[in-house]
Amino acid sequence: MMHIGIIATPTEESFQSAKQKGLDFIEVCVNEGQDVDAFYWNRGNLLKWKNESGVAVESIGRWKSLRIDEKGKVIEEELERCYRLIDVASELGCTNFVSGCNYVEELSYYENCTAAIHFFSQLIEYAKPKGVKISTYNCRKVNFVHNPEVWKIVHGHLKDLGIKFDPSHSRYFGGDYLQETLDWGHRFNHVHLKGSMIINGQRVDDPPAGLDQTDWKTFISLLRVKGYSGGLSIEPHSPVWTGEIGEKGINFTIEYMKKLAF
Repeated sequence: MMHIGIIATPTEESFQSAKQKGLDFIEVCVNEGQDVDAFYWNRGNLLKWKNESGVAVESIGRWKSLRIDEKGKVIEEELERCYRLIDVASELGCTNFVSGCNYVEELSYYENCTAAIHFFSQLIEYAKPKGVKISTYNCRKVNFVHNPEVWKIVHGHLKDLGIKFDPSHSRYFGGDYLQETLDWGHRFNHVHLKGSMIINGQRVDDPPAGLDQTDWKTFISLLRVKGYSGGLSIEPHSPVWTGEIGEKGINFTIEYMKKLAF
């Protein structure tokens, strides 16, 4: 059964807010420039807040970081940061860790795919005994493992590597999110609910999911066809929908998605 949550900061208030909204989980992102060590040492509080609120941590992710150096080698310091985040995920009973992999212009496409496979292989090997699955994300930010062509190579080789899927990224870069879901939905470990609006080929805004152009009814039904039973994570992302109207947009998405993911 699919369950609904939201991307949030790792604070007690986030757990309580999610509980008040009737959500099942929060998702936490510890991106480039954020303090992984501080997050790691705060894991006791996260576990406490999770238990007190009854709100799970569904996914932990790290965006925008360089994983591969100019010679095609895995950057050991970044690998260790990912390991620490996987440790936290394991302790929290969170089964999904999300990561991308940068493209190195000095290397060939083959060499980049080989480097990505090596990086994700190490994450999988470390995470598997801890009960955590590794997923790539289809966002383009410092990441090239984001579309079916590279999935055929990287995910085709790594059978245990999943996908965190966001329809908006596919829409904004000319992809077919429904076809991608039909072909690859069996590998989805986590899904983002972010609205997208394109007018005359131009990205205009990321309004709340359900108030945008994504065919959410077909998408959710297609997830059922593919046997998906993971999280649907709301991602507020609009510079327009902020403050009071932003809260109303989140509440709209929650009610809208509850009707689809019953």
